Amino acid sequence: MTFDQLGLRPALLSRIDERGLTAPTPIQTRAIPEALKGRDIMGLAQTGTGKTLAFGLPIADALMATSEKADPRTARALILAPTRELAKQISDNLRDILQGAHLRIGLVVGGASINAQAQRLERGAHILVATPGRLLDLLDRGSLSLAKTRYLVLDEADQMLDMGFIHDLRKIAKRLPEQRQTLLFSATMPKLMAEIAGAFLNDPLRIEVTPPGKTADKIDQSVVFVEPADKQAALINLLDEHREELALVFTRTKYGADKLAKKLIHAGFAVGAIHGNKSQGQRTRALNDFKSGELRVLVATDVAARGIDIPDVRHVYNFEMPNVADNYVHRIGRTARAGKDGRAVSLCSAEEMGELGDIEKVIGHQIETAGGTRPAPRNAPKSKSNRRRGGGGGGGGRRGRPAGGGEAAKSAGKGPQNANGAKRPNRQRRRKGGAGSNAA
Repeated sequence: MTFDQLGLRPALLSRIDERGLTAPTPIQTRAIPEALKGRDIMGLAQTGTGKTLAFGLPIADALMATSEKADPRTARALILAPTRELAKQISDNLRDILQGAHLRIGLVVGGASINAQAQRLERGAHILVATPGRLLDLLDRGSLSLAKTRYLVLDEADQMLDMGFIHDLRKIAKRLPEQRQTLLFSATMPKLMAEIAGAFLNDPLRIEVTPPGKTADKIDQSVVFVEPADKQAALINLLDEHREELALVFTRTKYGADKLAKKLIHAGFAVGAIHGNKSQGQRTRALNDFKSGELRVLVATDVAARGIDIPDVRHVYNFEMPNVADNYVHRIGRTARAGKDGRAVSLCSAEEMGELGDIEKVIGHQIETAGGTRPAPRNAPKSKSNRRRGGGGGGGGRRGRPAGGGEAAKSAGKGPQNANGAKRPNRQRRRKGGAGSNAA
């Protein structure tokens, strides 16, 4: 299958060819022809499979069919994403593929001036990429209307649910016209997705190209069993083996990310950190420096698990096991991109065996042991790690509530978290005004 067999107009095909894209990915092959027919689509595909073009190309094709200008303070197409990083990645990819076309692409996320964003929306946008919280802020101010929105995309819909955006999505649905085309893409299909589908989709075609929990074939996965106090030394030894290659390190909390980054800098590594408490400018600079190689190590919370598309990331280290098993798939999916090989190493303490067990259930196999001894199963209460908890801040939170349930809730506890994440505050606690729109 080639792109010119999908039914796209020649102007788009020439742009695709100029960028060296040859064969469409499976999700693109199946979704694009159906989207061109006007069908609503529910797509299930893991991260890194080309979903941006799967929804971006058919929308661009429809908008390029006319030479209409975007009306002031309106958007012809709306793309919702859970985090700033993913929203920016989508807008950058679309701007690249649509360079020279008459289509205006807008981006609205938290952590940036809402006044500047409102001013840019005065001209309107053909395609608007947004995080849910900041979008609602602009709608409430009267800076934007969705009355003329004819195309809607929900990208990484499962993470939007993880991060507590269900109420925001319901509010957005009420502001959209009934006559529209909706494309929903997700890496997993939790139970709440049925409610989202009922509110947004009309007789959708379900397209599934990868089974839930499947990890990329080219990722070499392993786990090292280590005591919490020894994790830093173990990580430094692992990083030392590949100092010239890009490595992404995941922690559970914002505080833990900053603390670990300082330790690694002291150990002589070029390190940056991104999480929900960083400003958009800080996060963008860190990502750019990491992408250029100026930084060799990037420490992140799950805010980055679906917002980093850097083909040269060779190593992913889980300094702490994720609270939500599905997030393991998205974390390690930051490596082995664009057909390259990758390596994912998890540092697991005895206290995290519940999380590891949940992960192995999701991916369908036991992860190979690369160090230490796997602790024997304990007669402990069932792990809660598969409960839908927040995705690590940095999504589209609105004023007065955390942007990401899990990370924001963890940061709400008194005092810092232990390195092994053993101190877990009550899930119902929320830091009042902690993330707000600036964490969007």
